[in-house]
This record gives sequence, C-alpha cells and structure tokens, in this order.
Amino acid sequence: MMLIPTMRKNILLLLSCFLILLIISCSDEEFIPKPRGYYKINFPARKYVQFSETNFPYKFEYPNYGKVVRDTSFFGDKPENPYWMNVEFGDLGGKIYLTYKTVSNKTDLQKLLEDNYKMSYAHSKKADYIEDAVFNTPNKVSGLLSHVGGDAASTYQFFATDSNKHFLRGALYFDAVPNADSLKPITDFLKKDLEHLIQTIEWTR
Repeated sequence: MMLIPTMRKNILLLLSCFLILLIISCSDEEFIPKPRGYYKINFPARKYVQFSETNFPYKFEYPNYGKVVRDTSFFGDKPENPYWMNVEFGDLGGKIYLTYKTVSNKTDLQKLLEDNYKMSYAHSKKADYIEDAVFNTPNKVSGLLSHVGGDAASTYQFFATDSNKHFLRGALYFDAVPNADSLKPITDFLKKDLEHLIQTIEWTR
C-alpha cells in the first residue's frame, strides 16, 4: 500500500527536474541575429560610350545605361551655363550632376576650391565620415574624390581641374530619401562608373 505514494513522489521529482533542465537550456540559448539583407537587383552589363559634344570644353566616357542630359534645374530651359550636364541612371534612381566653370586666374581657382569644400562638407551633419582621395590621370586631370559615409544626400563627390583653365565638379545623388544601408548595392555599383568617368575626362580646348 505504501508503494503507490512513493512512485508518485518519484514521478513528480523526475518531472520537476525535467522542467528545470528545459528552462535552463532555453535561457542559455544564444541569440544569433540574421545577416543584413538587400533586395536583389539585376544590374546591367557595363559598356562605355563617349560623351563628346561639339564645342564642349570637356569629354568623358559613361555607361550605355546612363543618359546625358542638359541640366535645367537652376536656369530653366536656357541654362546660364551651357556646359552643366547630368548623367542620369533612370532604372537605378541615381544621377551624377556635372557643373563646369572656366578658370581665369589663381584667384578664381582658389574660390572654386573653397566653394567645393563648402558643398562637400555641407553634408557633414549627417555624415558618419568623409574620406578624400587625390587623383591624377594620364590626361593631365587632377582632383579630389570624396566619399561621404552615412545617410548623406550625396555619397560621392569630386572635382577635376587642370589648375589653369578648367574646373569640373560632380556629385552622385539618388531620387530617394538618403539611407546608406538600402542604397549601398546601387552606390557600390555606380561608384565604378563614377571612377571610370573621372579617369576618362579630357579637356578639349
């Protein structure tokens, strides 16, 4: 008659131990966050064509999935400076703004460099960092390429000059709210096109 209560006690004891072990094993489980993911984007194959319009002071190569159009955002249908152009990547939502100025003397060049610095660092409030890289190409073009990290409006900016007559500035923007994480795949892709554009700049006058 005394075996039944003893068996019940043993069963209850075993169940209690099992529950305690189960709780401990669950609480010790290590949380592993999922890796960051991006939407799959089918990027076009690269093939470069040359922009070389008659009477323009500069030329360069750009990808065939881009479109070179005259910039009328500031001056309407008849821009004040006819050499301001944009390279638009419609399917990717990106655009490289190109602004050109003629350099008359060292004072002009210094002013243009100061203006470029102000425009580049105007994004510093939302930038995590700004990395500058000096470049010199075989076409006697020198300048600075700036990488603005973080949720800045423009991720890459540059200026190119011969320090004598020509000054060309470029900036990559997107038709979207700045978000470095979501735009990273497209930014990385277009960076190569921007670098190719820079390396192929030539002065034509």
